[in-house]
Amino acid sequence: MSVGNTRAVHGNLILNADSYKSSHYLQYPPEAETTSFYVEPRAGKAGAPYPDVLFFGLQAFLKEYLSRPIDAADIDEAREVLTAHGLPFNEDGWRRILDQHGGLLPLDIQALPEGSIVPRGTALVQIDNTDPALPWLPSYIETALLRAIWYPTTVATYSWSCKQVIAQALEKSSDHAAEALPFKLHDFGARGVSSQESAGIGGLAHLVNFSGTDTLAALMAARRWYGAGMAGFSIPAAEHSTITTWGRDEERAAYENMLDRFGAGPLLSIVSDSYDLANAVTHIFGEELRDKILSMNATLVVRPDSGDPRTVVIETIKRLITAFGATRNATGYLVLNPKIRVIQGDGVTLSTIREILDQLLAEGISAENVTFGMGGALLQVLNRDTLRFAMKANAVKMSGADWTDVYKEPATDPSKRSRAGRVAVVRAGNGWQTIRADELAGRENQLKSVWRDGKLLVDWSLDEVRRRAIETTAALKLFQAEAAE
Repeated sequence: MSVGNTRAVHGNLILNADSYKSSHYLQYPPEAETTSFYVEPRAGKAGAPYPDVLFFGLQAFLKEYLSRPIDAADIDEAREVLTAHGLPFNEDGWRRILDQHGGLLPLDIQALPEGSIVPRGTALVQIDNTDPALPWLPSYIETALLRAIWYPTTVATYSWSCKQVIAQALEKSSDHAAEALPFKLHDFGARGVSSQESAGIGGLAHLVNFSGTDTLAALMAARRWYGAGMAGFSIPAAEHSTITTWGRDEERAAYENMLDRFGAGPLLSIVSDSYDLANAVTHIFGEELRDKILSMNATLVVRPDSGDPRTVVIETIKRLITAFGATRNATGYLVLNPKIRVIQGDGVTLSTIREILDQLLAEGISAENVTFGMGGALLQVLNRDTLRFAMKANAVKMSGADWTDVYKEPATDPSKRSRAGRVAVVRAGNGWQTIRADELAGRENQLKSVWRDGKLLVDWSLDEVRRRAIETTAALKLFQAEAAE
């Protein structure tokens, strides 16, 4: 096969793996028939960030990758690539999958319900082969499966963590916390990720928690994999080029054009630091365009885009209070005139969100006045070790025998000790606990088969995932309150 005719790697599941996986079929004990593996974000040390995780994203992988059967051309291409690469190729094994299973992988994959909030150290997924002639298969897809779980789960967890900080500030300082919360963190991350697929998967993970996004790939991912007609929303917004092309002397005209074009509402956003943010806020918006802003139907969202966000946000809001006025809500905090708000989209992280909101509340200013936008920090500044994700073997069946425990226990790092034996996850009151499957004693195992022998057994909608995230967040807070008593 010539290089020019090479099939897309995305379409060849056999090549969606680390190279060394191709040699592993020769390394298992000859008597091995079935192997079991589990995936979990390993527990962190006491006080480590992100003690809880929001599980999400497996269904996208099952639909996009495992639902596509391999074919003879995939096998031919993989044989050519891997043998030239210096590795043995398990042609008999892959031919068996094609001939006996229609090209679909004979696997049983158990998982928690997507959207569940669980503590670190909880098994999220368990996988084993259903054809005893293929004990090497669960491990072979580790690369693809683990990546499909750790990335969206980590993004969803980070977004969820931001949501808890924002929710706490809104509950303390706003009369409309529940209504405002879904739009308080906006995804600006599409240009900062490594690929269009990453933008779709990561952006969709954020939409489990919030409804604001500029990542169109996330909307298409939500439609394709989770049945969402419209998963997120945006508004007309300026960028620097649409302001600066008017010229510095025509800055007011550039802003006024935005008000004329989009003032019918409900919202528009204008980046305001192209030259002098203080002048734009105090004089252009606060004096020259004040009457037009107050008379239009839309709310103007002012966007600073440079400087230290921990000082820029509060300074901008104070200038707007002076120019447009504010009232005290029922919680006693100042809320800007409803025709004007602020969005901070530069330098935003979980820590800066917390610092900004703490400063606002300390000044008696409601969190209702500000929305946050996040880019690379939301979708890209994270990796598999952020939540210490791992997929490890936990059991094996030999020649028709029952499960035998498998585990590792490195003397050099006891924290990497893996679980021994098939696992189950149970609800313990409002909490979650991972136990041995043979210790269920009649309790319901929350790990349910979602995929078996080429068939998707559960098809979660985004609405269901969102509801579960809200419900398990409430249960987590109750569990934490009970534990504190």
